[in-house]
Amino acid sequence: MVKRSWKADLGAYGGRKARQAFSYEAFVPGRIGDQDFVLRTDVAAAVSQAESAVQHLNQYPPAFGSFEALARSLLRAEAIASSRIEGLELSHRRLAKAAYASTKALDATAESVLGNMRAMEAAVRLGAGRETLRSEDIVALHRILMSATRDAHIAGIVRTAQNWIGRGGNPRDADFIPPPPEFVPALLVDLAEFMNREDLSPVVQAAIAHAQFETIHPFADGNGRIGRCLIHVVFRRRAIAPRYVPPVSLVLATDARAYVGGLTDYRSSLLDDWTGLFAAATRTAAVEAQSLADRVSSLQERWRDKASRPRASSAADRLIALLPAYPIVGLALVREVLKVSDPAAWGALQRLESAGVLHQITVGRRNRAFEAVGLFEVVDRFERELAGVA
Repeated sequence: MVKRSWKADLGAYGGRKARQAFSYEAFVPGRIGDQDFVLRTDVAAAVSQAESAVQHLNQYPPAFGSFEALARSLLRAEAIASSRIEGLELSHRRLAKAAYASTKALDATAESVLGNMRAMEAAVRLGAGRETLRSEDIVALHRILMSATRDAHIAGIVRTAQNWIGRGGNPRDADFIPPPPEFVPALLVDLAEFMNREDLSPVVQAAIAHAQFETIHPFADGNGRIGRCLIHVVFRRRAIAPRYVPPVSLVLATDARAYVGGLTDYRSSLLDDWTGLFAAATRTAAVEAQSLADRVSSLQERWRDKASRPRASSAADRLIALLPAYPIVGLALVREVLKVSDPAAWGALQRLESAGVLHQITVGRRNRAFEAVGLFEVVDRFERELAGVA
């Protein structure tokens, strides 16, 4: 802890107390770049189970008929859940519509969740690159997260002022006060050094990297979402998740109070408690991701039956394989993702619409968009059931 003074502000909103000067203590975490971490036997066992579950998920055959479809579906679920933790509520249907119409005016929530998905995609690419990570890479993820939102003015800017977690116009009664701004650059460098290590479990590394980042809280906004992006960086970088990163945020979002409590445990040097919670969430996310894949695969089989079993590798069959990744499609998108001509793309759309696999959601004949029938209901039901189990 370091003690700091808050200057009196005669123009502050609130009563006399809000305008007075006061002293507060900010939390400065220890360096982790070369720190040793020893876990209890039971926690180490939970970590091992989580690793096995993630590896098993990544050995899972592409039940959707496409690795891309499963990977994008899991990433979309992760982006929505990570945003939900921050109070940004957006349904899978609204996110898909926003992604399809990304060039048009979007509401602030849609902008933010789309930015979250782009940042997660960038995190996966960053982890796959295998280059030495730098603190600038973490800042770049924040730039991607915020640049297309109404908070673009803070995109990729490390804070130069004290921030805090909790309500109020000053940190007097804050729930948590991160380190003062002068400590932040060095702590980010240390965090990047830690993420470059290969001498500890990927699950432990992801747990600590995430909690340390949330403790540093280096940005004015978006810290939670970028902190969860770092989980993707670690899992992909350490090759534990070469195909699919489990939607850990989807599980953490089912009990936000326990999640926040786990981060508090980490700051209280209760590493076993936080790591155990994170390992359990990771294992559940990996197992449930397979369950979601099976459910969507069953839906695809029903689509194929409705469409009278399109010939394998035909445009209609390939489109069914990719619909979980692109649940709202139009002519241009189908042409692009299938690499086919306009007539072939339009033929696939017409066949699936006639069969009841696709439903037109725009009015008129120009720039028509179609929704995959039943997909959002499957995903929504899955998330409700997961929340009930967690």
